[in-house]
Amino acid sequence: MLAAMSPLRSALRRRLGAIRNVSRKRVVLTLLALAAVPAVLLATAVTWVTVAASGHVYTVAGVPERPVALVLGAQVNPDGQPSDFLAARLELARQLYEAGKVRAILVSGDDGQPEYNEVDPMRDWLVHRGVPEKKVVKDHAGFDTRQSCVRAVKVFGVKSATVVTQGFHIDRAVALCREAGIDAVGVGDETMKKWPKPWYTGAARDKVACVKAMFEVVTGAQPAFLGRRETGVDEALAS
Repeated sequence: MLAAMSPLRSALRRRLGAIRNVSRKRVVLTLLALAAVPAVLLATAVTWVTVAASGHVYTVAGVPERPVALVLGAQVNPDGQPSDFLAARLELARQLYEAGKVRAILVSGDDGQPEYNEVDPMRDWLVHRGVPEKKVVKDHAGFDTRQSCVRAVKVFGVKSATVVTQGFHIDRAVALCREAGIDAVGVGDETMKKWPKPWYTGAARDKVACVKAMFEVVTGAQPAFLGRRETGVDEALAS
């Protein structure tokens, strides 16, 4: 009887082995599919940003005139001075104003904590380098790129602007501002490539941030703070 059971046992073992092999393949294929989803999402988001900004990014010399420069905030040092990256953005805005490419500058950054303020140092930097104070307008609630763009339209009434930021960030910034309703062009700083590690770290993070940008556009996410219409930009342009 035991001899008669041997072929049956062998057949069962082969069947179970085949089932295990199929199960392993399904697990591997499922894991590969799951791993591919973020990659596809990232590629889609980066492509959308690139296409949306295409043809709208210039040098200071080549950028068409716009009424307003929108300078996006970045880190301020503990001593209250703009970081090198932020100072480079501000220098581009200063050059645009000096060249007559813009007539007012909207500085947009994070002023949401008592111990941290980006916009006052941004304004002070520009004023100390010759930009008239009446030409610099502060947006205290530009907590990220999309919020800065949406607030520029809805709070400050900006319809046309030159966006100023680092080169690795400029496509996303222009894409988001154009999606928000601004006739936006952009000028990106490249001088901070002299600091390779923070530059390329920032560039990598910005690619990932494209996914957040696309999600915000699709969902219609609104800024944390909108508030009443402000006339600072109108007054700066009229002065």
